[in-house]
Amino acid sequence: MLQAIEGIYKDGKVELRELPSNISESLVIVTFLESKEKQQKKQIMQFGMFSGNNQSTAEDFEVAEFHGDREDSLDWS
Repeated sequence: MLQAIEGIYKDGKVELRELPSNISESLVIVTFLESKEKQQKKQIMQFGMFSGNNQSTAEDFEVAEFHGDREDSLDWS
């Protein structure tokens, strides 16, 4: 039976977060995962990266606001 147990490798030693059940001695395979710092997704867009010289105003957002579609026969109130 295979078991997977989380642990930490530090200073040449592996520390398990819990003891395996019903195993006193066994061969093991250790897989090193990327550190959490490197697992963060890269941000594709950043605030202001396409703004150029023109910054958005409150009026720009009011123009773009959705007020329902008359042809969809739904009550948007």
